[in-house]
Amino acid sequence: MTAVSQARSRAATRIGTDAEALSVARELAAEFAVGAAERDRERRLPRAEIDRLSESGLLALTVPARFGGLDVRPSVLAEVVAILAAADASIAQIPHSHFVYLNLVRLSAGHALQERIFTDVLAGGRVANAQSERGGKTVADISTRLSPTDGGDGRFVLDGEKFYCTGSLFADTLAVLARLDVAAGDLVPGEYVAFIPADAAGVEIVDDWDAVGQRTTGSGTVRFTGVTVGVEDLVTRAPATSTPTGYGAFAQLLHVAIDVGIARGALREAAEFVRTKSRPWFEAEVDRAVDDPLVVQRFGELEVDVATAEATLAAAGRRVDTAVGAASGESGRAGVDASLAVAEASIAVATAKAVADRVATPVASALFEVSGTRSAAAGSGLDRYWRDARTHTLHDPVRWKYQHIGRWVLRGEEPPLHGVI
Repeated sequence: MTAVSQARSRAATRIGTDAEALSVARELAAEFAVGAAERDRERRLPRAEIDRLSESGLLALTVPARFGGLDVRPSVLAEVVAILAAADASIAQIPHSHFVYLNLVRLSAGHALQERIFTDVLAGGRVANAQSERGGKTVADISTRLSPTDGGDGRFVLDGEKFYCTGSLFADTLAVLARLDVAAGDLVPGEYVAFIPADAAGVEIVDDWDAVGQRTTGSGTVRFTGVTVGVEDLVTRAPATSTPTGYGAFAQLLHVAIDVGIARGALREAAEFVRTKSRPWFEAEVDRAVDDPLVVQRFGELEVDVATAEATLAAAGRRVDTAVGAASGESGRAGVDASLAVAEASIAVATAKAVADRVATPVASALFEVSGTRSAAAGSGLDRYWRDARTHTLHDPVRWKYQHIGRWVLRGEEPPLHGVI
């Protein structure tokens, strides 16, 4: 069975409203929370859980209405991701690139490829990235190559190796970033994304991800050896990343949602642990840990931190909604300057990422402080929140977020459009 036919064999639900999407996310999060610590401890991949995610219809939330999807606003999707991340941050991250590359298809692909990809996703299909590489001078260096075949028939050969391929072990389709060095037909040299079946001949997906956190995201190596690609499978990346489309702000908003969700999950778990397992410190002269005034004070401080991160995420989501609407010429956005709206969205998302970075890891660490020595037992699994937060917040450096925010505030400089602001 090919990847496409496998996707179409699933029975995916069609979600009809924003409220339904959030309700389904909460229902699934409750399911995914059960066994999350065990999956992390054993590094057991959540295959059944990702199938549930596909079948639920959540992975089709951003399919455009003209193809039969709900086409939810970025702010709604971010809330869905945060809900899932509070339960299992790995499960929340697995579809990140799925949504990002669906956005690329929406922005830059031709109608035939749009119809193919969106139809598959509505049926439960999953897309994963094969973008980053090891060995280059920077993360922006791409050595994977598309080479035209000798026949001049619009066919190419794809060769290269990728790493950090989150979700690739669960994917039906891989979105592969590659370079074309010579003109071929109507295609000019540059960067392209090839959408190919994950089980295509010449594709090798390796389960070698061994990070300290986010252990079950399937973010290992993918190798491409002589993989055949058609011109109809290619999307040029430049229009999405070099013009004010909101592409980068959208992608980064989902990363913020994962961090904020981890923080909420850690605080929720800490509260449950203190209510059910912690003992009070003897000097408090109380019978229950929840009545220790110093513990109560600390929980109040942590709740303010997490609520601040959630509010900042929500504010950034609204900015991205406005930017995406302005960039697409959505009705009701007349007179909104797309370039300015995208810049404001990017700054808002950068701000939210900086806040989430300040909150997620410290709250996940404070979980032990408020829960006591018992929480450090290896079997508790509470350390997964800190490890997940520490690993995921490394995705792109917050120090550069502050640079762009500062330049905007002081000099009115719009941030770059390269996709990671």
